[in-house]
Amino acid sequence: MAMLLTSRALHSATLNALYRQITVPHSRIFRKFLAHIAENPELGTIVRRLDFSHFNPTSLFSTARQRATTRNLTQETLLRCLELTPYLREFLAQEYVDEDIDINILRKLFFGMERLQALDFCACSSANFKAAFEEIVSVPNEWPDMLPITRLSLHRCMNLPAAVFKTLLPRLPQLTHLDVAGTRITDSALMSIPHTAKITHLNLAKCRSLSSSVVIDFISTHPAVKNLVYLSVAADYRSYELFDEDDLTRLLPKLPSTLRSLSLKGSSMNASHIELLLPLTKHLEELSLGRRLKTEDINRLLLRPEGTSPFDWVRPTLKYLDLSDYAGSLNVAVLFGKVSLLTWDSYPLEVVELADDAYKRFKGSAVTQRIGWRVTDFGNRSWLVRVYSGDDGKGGGTRDTGARDWKMGATFWGMRKVPVAFADVGGMYGSYMFKRHL
Repeated sequence: MAMLLTSRALHSATLNALYRQITVPHSRIFRKFLAHIAENPELGTIVRRLDFSHFNPTSLFSTARQRATTRNLTQETLLRCLELTPYLREFLAQEYVDEDIDINILRKLFFGMERLQALDFCACSSANFKAAFEEIVSVPNEWPDMLPITRLSLHRCMNLPAAVFKTLLPRLPQLTHLDVAGTRITDSALMSIPHTAKITHLNLAKCRSLSSSVVIDFISTHPAVKNLVYLSVAADYRSYELFDEDDLTRLLPKLPSTLRSLSLKGSSMNASHIELLLPLTKHLEELSLGRRLKTEDINRLLLRPEGTSPFDWVRPTLKYLDLSDYAGSLNVAVLFGKVSLLTWDSYPLEVVELADDAYKRFKGSAVTQRIGWRVTDFGNRSWLVRVYSGDDGKGGGTRDTGARDWKMGATFWGMRKVPVAFADVGGMYGSYMFKRHL
């Protein structure tokens, strides 16, 4: 705060640094912030991001009753905050604040903030949140023809009715990022996305109301997805399957060369799909495979074919390979053999995601360490990570930082939630991106 007293230029720069991007880890911080901008309304005009992704109500209060009696963060105080931040561009929420989002807040976000570009309601699924959305979409005449939002995440908003997507999506002509994983989005809602949208990030994982034929048609023909960079059509094969083998045969040749991350997790695959995947490995950096491939087939994606000259072979660009669908089906003798994706011949591959049984089998294995990999885990997920010379003096090469523009601040590989703001990843968003099963 001493910088505020140094000069006018530093005063302005310091205020901008303090108030432009507000992160709220708990309700007491929110109360102080709201008091400041209520007393000094000009400070509210600086705010561009209101971020609740790190919010944890239990960090201060152990019971819901205690939290309710403090009245720090409520529907009324949150609405007041939005009224005092008229130039807000990014509103980032999550399940710990969904009880405080009512219809008045939704009206303010959708109808009263002309500059709002990014909305994230990650895992919001309370009864109050659902009721608020049901009420606001029940009056279609209230909605404008177009909304300014370009980046929208309803990731795992599992109980929102289909009407929400039918109302929202046709009104997003500038959409670039859409995450509707685990929602009730329908075929008609997906196809209603305006042709003027330029979607680069699309997450349709675990959307059980979508049909394979419409998803393939959308990806193949819709003008909004000609330049996809991130695409997830993952499914949990234990409960349902979006793509069978014939579906993948139709889909794979249609995927654009702009793709850097592709998840086909949960789909049915066979050896014939390797030839269709090989061209994609020349520009993809992340690939999540479906099930039923042999370990020998997977090796073909990353290794130079026998008899092919090094001068005639284009090395894959893959950094991350997800094999978590291969529970109990990896051929360990092939995987740890001399001709394997775990040798340096598969470079620049750095990370291989494992199923739970493989993690338990490889953890602490001397063989894994000897061939230059270590086993690591985070939450419910686990990986083999290549060892480089900078890690422990062993191995070779230099580790990639993992930073990419399309990852918007994330540096780990294999993210399962689309970010809608450029920021360091942590809190609840980090959990949904990297810590949880699909």
